[in-house]
Amino acid sequence: MKKTLLISLVLPIMLNSCSKDSLKEYKTENVIIMVVDGQRYSESWGDSTHQYIPHFSTEIADFGIVNTAFYNNGLTSTVPGFTAITTGVYQEINNSGQESPIYPSIFQYLIEKDSTAPAWIINSKDKLAVLGNCQQTNWSNKYMPLLDCGIDGLGSGYRHDTLTLARFFNVMSEYHPKLTLLGFREPDFSAHTNSWDDYIEGIINTDEYIYRVWNYIQNDPHYSGRTTLFITNDHGRHLDNIGDGFKSHGDGCDGCRHINFFAYGPDFKKGVINHSRELIDIPATITEILQLNAEYVEGKIMYELFE
Repeated sequence: MKKTLLISLVLPIMLNSCSKDSLKEYKTENVIIMVVDGQRYSESWGDSTHQYIPHFSTEIADFGIVNTAFYNNGLTSTVPGFTAITTGVYQEINNSGQESPIYPSIFQYLIEKDSTAPAWIINSKDKLAVLGNCQQTNWSNKYMPLLDCGIDGLGSGYRHDTLTLARFFNVMSEYHPKLTLLGFREPDFSAHTNSWDDYIEGIINTDEYIYRVWNYIQNDPHYSGRTTLFITNDHGRHLDNIGDGFKSHGDGCDGCRHINFFAYGPDFKKGVINHSRELIDIPATITEILQLNAEYVEGKIMYELFE
């Protein structure tokens, strides 16, 4: 609590004291975060054959940075994982969509800075609509992004990822968001059915979705050459010798914590690194790129990504 108070009192003063000329200028104008829900590292980049992620491994990875030491160091469930990605703070939050995050999101920081900036959260899981708001008194019900989650919002149920992908392309074409979060329900959804074949199919399918989004960014005149892309997971899954294995997740085992990370953009280097980082460092880095006054973010800026 003391740490949070110190951040809230001191950091805004420090940031507001910066002159315009002293602020770093980046080539990035737009940011997209893609989250593949519940993909275990051992079936993705951690598999040296990369057999289930052929598009990513052969057609995308070389253009950005892969970090092989990336983790969720908070609760390894869906809503807490996404909350870490959007707020930069680990929180013990209800995983069924009945509770909003305590702290404001990077979407709220962006809209507070520029009320005309389009910002969207698009997800196959309806419960992730809670990411659009927060409980913090000065931010609650303010500066909220547009939402397209589940069949028709909170409580409506999950929708298939192909529908979410179609909605993403529609939103991008019509609204040209400056900041977008795109989340798929697979392979988490199929893994919970305890079907290994469906789980693997979910990984292969999301690899295809990633490739289609990648091509869109490269070819759309609004996004090409000025968009930063992050690809990660909200959590992994149990190791084979823990609990019921790949079917579940939610503890501190390496299978649940060790996740994928990829970053691509006009301000970033290329290559594969092994630099210990975590989920809350993604929003911290985004606040640097977009020059946002991130009052409560506790993550660290990933300076090693930058040219």
